[in-house]
Amino acid sequence: MLNIVSYNVNGIRAALRKNFLGWLETFNPDIVCLQEIKANQDQFDSSMFNKLGYYNYWFSAKKKGYSGVAILSKIKPNKIEYGTGIDYMDFEGRNIRLDFDNFSIMSLYLPSGTNVDRLDFKFKFMDDFANYVNELKSFIPKLIIGGDYNICHKEIDIHDPIRNAKISGFLPQEREWLDKFINNGFIDTFRHLNSSPNKYSWWSYRANSRANNKGWRIDYLLATNSLTSSIKQSYILPEIIHSDHCPIGVKIKL
Repeated sequence: MLNIVSYNVNGIRAALRKNFLGWLETFNPDIVCLQEIKANQDQFDSSMFNKLGYYNYWFSAKKKGYSGVAILSKIKPNKIEYGTGIDYMDFEGRNIRLDFDNFSIMSLYLPSGTNVDRLDFKFKFMDDFANYVNELKSFIPKLIIGGDYNICHKEIDIHDPIRNAKISGFLPQEREWLDKFINNGFIDTFRHLNSSPNKYSWWSYRANSRANNKGWRIDYLLATNSLTSSIKQSYILPEIIHSDHCPIGVKIKL
């Protein structure tokens, strides 16, 4: 059984100061997809992950202190793919993939649409990424994409769907894109096994949102349909606090 985690750490150096390493050692997942690492590899000691038995691969943004993704794995991959080959995506360090014998895993950090320019950028990114993944699936049929998608899929995935209906992350066009993306050969591993409301993966730092569980579920582990029967457990860990996000996970039996 493989235990796979996805976690937007909102800065790997900040998370390490909050004992992320201690949690990782105790929880001991097999693979961890990280997003928003906000560091280049020369800015922290990555050998600490080797000491815990993880091969670790980092893909930073060109801009220091911004974006970036990584994957930690107890299993040595056959291949590491840094980026997508699409320049503007790779400039921001938003995608890394590891290929293993019988499946591949990707860590993804979709942009947020915090202003008009970035919203246009986000939509372009989403469309180009969907095309990239469609092509990828033709030769990687068993693919897991863990990451911060910066989109709530359905009303059950957000604490106040009415008031947030015009805010990026819950815009109809964003939700429609995610719906289409999932329906084009993927399964939301959390919702596959869990239909409970009030399950979120991100909370604003404002207005005591986390304590009041006024959150958004914007982090996903999506798996291709060919892996559906392999999904044995899925979970969200809101009690784990190194970030404004929390870890999400899936256990699969290959």
